[in-house]
Amino acid sequence: MIKQLLPPATIGIVGGGQLGQMMTLAAKSMGYKVGVLDPTPDCPAAQVADFQITADYRDQPAMLALAKRADVLTYEFENVDLASLKAAKQYAELPQGTHLLAITRNRLTEKNFLKSLGVPVTEYAAVTTPTELKAACQTVGVPSILKTATGGYDGHGQHDVNTLADLATDLLPGDCILERRQAFTKELAIMVTRDRDQQVRTFPVVENSHHQHILHETIAPAPVSAAIKAEVVAIATKIAQGLELYGVLGIEFFLLPNGRLLVNELAPRPHNSGHFSIEACNLSQFAVHIRSICGLPIPAITQQRPAVMVNILGQQLQSARQRWLQQPQWYLHDYGKSESRYQRKMGHITILTDDPVATQAQLEQENIWEDQ
Repeated sequence: MIKQLLPPATIGIVGGGQLGQMMTLAAKSMGYKVGVLDPTPDCPAAQVADFQITADYRDQPAMLALAKRADVLTYEFENVDLASLKAAKQYAELPQGTHLLAITRNRLTEKNFLKSLGVPVTEYAAVTTPTELKAACQTVGVPSILKTATGGYDGHGQHDVNTLADLATDLLPGDCILERRQAFTKELAIMVTRDRDQQVRTFPVVENSHHQHILHETIAPAPVSAAIKAEVVAIATKIAQGLELYGVLGIEFFLLPNGRLLVNELAPRPHNSGHFSIEACNLSQFAVHIRSICGLPIPAITQQRPAVMVNILGQQLQSARQRWLQQPQWYLHDYGKSESRYQRKMGHITILTDDPVATQAQLEQENIWEDQ
């Protein structure tokens, strides 16, 4: 059983982006103090935290300095230095451990773990050489997607392999995984956590749509049958128990035309798929994450109103800010990033609605997202 930490304990967050910012806001509302480790001065999380240690994530002395000032450590992204985290455990609690990161930061390790639990995944193979890539295309089949085993996000480190003619040795930047591309009908997702007593709690199942490998829109709850939702929850529960999970975990699924579900990816932290929960649920994914790592009770999670969440990228930010003036019912979240770049996540909008289909149609008429 993990240690119970009450306010005004200090939470140290490795990473200062928007997820860290929203974690911090949730923690501060409960009375916790928050410190952030991030190399960018005045990063989004630092703008609302009590203090920032400005250093690279791989800087072990900086990690230890954060741990010495904190009671518990957490992180907002996967590519944290595991050796530094292990060393930091002598100074602060680390309820999520390093096992969770070791599994989810490597796509091949993640797929092997899911397969060991009996969780359905797409066909896949490890690839490190051109010879292995050719062999994998024969066993896994095409069309497929070649992904770097580590370091990929929002479509980075991914290459489509539509035919054997697409193969090229320059597609192999290092250790990779070849995954069979699935002709799915929907992309579904769920956020899951466990409390101090190992009680599994899940958020509503949602439907996601991606543009250019970046999450564009989330509909909550997903317009799928009760049976499919129950199966998603059952799989999420199995994964959470298998990981001995603390904190929240995002799980992405493919729903195939025959009704079969495949787990696509895991995210060992709050996830874009759960942003809707800030306005739409009795507890947000960020509040639940803080409760879990601090050993607090977590009640059943309920959705109070349907919602649609849309990401705002760099090329859309100014238009979204202006359009917000005419749409006061929108909940605009501007992450406060210092540099607005093309395809960079700069914020999101959540709309509470009794008719998600009509809301989607309205959003399609907005010019903000037309380049997507």
